Amino acid sequence: MIERKDVQIDLKRSERIGISEAILCKGKSISQISEAINGNQNHSALLTRLEQEILISLPKQLQNKIDYEPISRTGIYGKTPKINISPRVAVVTAGTSDTPASREAVRTLQFYGENSAEVTDVGVAGIWRLLDRIDFIKTFPVIIIAAGMDAALPSVIGGLVGSLIIGLPTSTGYGTAENGRTALNAMLTSCAPGLAVVNIDNGYGAACIALRTLNQKF
Repeated sequence: MIERKDVQIDLKRSERIGISEAILCKGKSISQISEAINGNQNHSALLTRLEQEILISLPKQLQNKIDYEPISRTGIYGKTPKINISPRVAVVTAGTSDTPASREAVRTLQFYGENSAEVTDVGVAGIWRLLDRIDFIKTFPVIIIAAGMDAALPSVIGGLVGSLIIGLPTSTGYGTAENGRTALNAMLTSCAPGLAVVNIDNGYGAACIALRTLNQKF
């Protein structure tokens, strides 16, 4: 009889692509999350979509080793790497409500030792806020932009800056914002050429695009 195993960690992923497997906690049981953490041979793991009530239900010996941030719902288990002093990524948010997604990106970058510069609340409804910071933003080779509602910010910055721009649509907004679908479509149909776009609220995915780029030796 073949033993049933709920969790099989991809321990070789980091060797293959430079990014290790993250543990998506949403939809997993307490025992499955615990098994995934314990199965990580390097004793360091990034946990995403980790709700606080799930965190406090984990075994104490695991719980006490998790650096948890409630805004991004991320946990870093084990040792945190030394963070680069000079950031190479700017993480920009259109509004404060976009922070949960942007912070997921920031925390993912931190897990891999990448510092980032956060520029918050510079949406186009008060475009002077962006213009005040644009010279700073354009100094970074990679820019992640989190925006909901009409998601105009990536297009505006994409027309002003030559850096790699990663659009991060968020579920912020009312009614026809459709939980981020309008923001996603706006970014996908942007007239600013060359934007990369991830799925709705996928800060982890946005950070992974940034990491893949930074890992390249051109």
